[in-house]
Amino acid sequence: MKTKIFILAAMSFTMVGFAQKTEIKAAEKALKAGDAMTAKTALEGASGTIDAADAKLQAQYYSLKGKALTEIAKGGDNTAFSEAVDSFKKVVAIEEKSGKVKYTADSNQRLASITADLVNSAVEDNGNKNFKEAGEKLYLSYKISPQDTTYLYYAASSAINGAHYEQALSYYNELQEIGYDGSGIEYKATNNETGEVETMDRVQRDLMVKSGTYKDPVDEKTPSKRAEIVKNTALIYGQLGQDDKALEAYAKARASNPEDVNLILQEANLHYKLGDKDKFKTLMAEAATMEPDNADLHYNIGVINMEQGNLADARASYLKALEVDPGYINAQLNLSTTYVNEGNGLIDEMNTLGNSRKDIARYDELKQQKDNLFNEGAKVLEDALKQNPDNQGILSQLKNIYGAMGDNDNFMRIKKLLGE
Repeated sequence: MKTKIFILAAMSFTMVGFAQKTEIKAAEKALKAGDAMTAKTALEGASGTIDAADAKLQAQYYSLKGKALTEIAKGGDNTAFSEAVDSFKKVVAIEEKSGKVKYTADSNQRLASITADLVNSAVEDNGNKNFKEAGEKLYLSYKISPQDTTYLYYAASSAINGAHYEQALSYYNELQEIGYDGSGIEYKATNNETGEVETMDRVQRDLMVKSGTYKDPVDEKTPSKRAEIVKNTALIYGQLGQDDKALEAYAKARASNPEDVNLILQEANLHYKLGDKDKFKTLMAEAATMEPDNADLHYNIGVINMEQGNLADARASYLKALEVDPGYINAQLNLSTTYVNEGNGLIDEMNTLGNSRKDIARYDELKQQKDNLFNEGAKVLEDALKQNPDNQGILSQLKNIYGAMGDNDNFMRIKKLLGE
């Protein structure tokens, strides 16, 4: 009885092996006929039992599956690329383990070909603004060829361009995990015919120069991309509302790139968003020290000081902005506003005074101070008007100042300039 059971089991095993071989032959035949879908269907019939087959049959099966899926992917089903890659990698793993190599070289060659197809397709997707698909294809290219880390970097860039932030974050985090730097050397030369500088690999560039078709070879160092990666990571965390992680990312980025003003500005903006205007102001001042000729930095520091009621500090910042850019209209308008706001601040006290001789004297004193401040504000705008005689913002603010001062002549003059 035991012998009969053994024979039945053996017969069952033989039947399965025969079925696998039949389906694999059918798949081979379909592929030769250019019918990848039929080949895929035939192979699906053997998928449930293939892992029990010998290594040779497994390698053949996955080789055929990879080929079929590659053709299907080329036909427009982009999801098949990933399955094709997995199949060819299984071929390599199976034959490496068994020590019997038959399909490995072909599989590796096909993986390289898939990588080229994926990259070309990603370039096309980027051109068509299909950024998510482009990122996925570039990421798969990186997985096929992990030494080509630039594929992962460009996958993240594609995802960023399409505002697919979680996808980009995943790629950026992986770039940091593998220690991606991105620096290198670009080999350039000038095309004698077009006069344009072109980038190519070193061997090609040197051959072109020797042939006389190119000239002026240049080896140009490209900077590290680590700061950009960490900065973008922080920006994404901020975009996703994960502000604590964003602040951690900025701290990390600034520690390795303390001279990067853009990092300081991005961190400052995050603190502003979080309502920490004191920290914003501190960081902006730090940035302004590093870039004293950046008028926008001085202007923004002035805006925050003015919001906080620090009018003297705001005024100083606007004046610095105007030293750098004398025609900075917003700085001129806000500088004028600091004088007006300070003058308005005196009105509350004026309104509390009574009719005693002392109160009247104090009232006159405060009114003179207020008028002097309003005059200073008007003077700033009159000077600005000389360079921008038709600026509606300047004219409107001047009209309001003269109206508040009771200066009817200037009030009517500005109204006329406004066409009122």
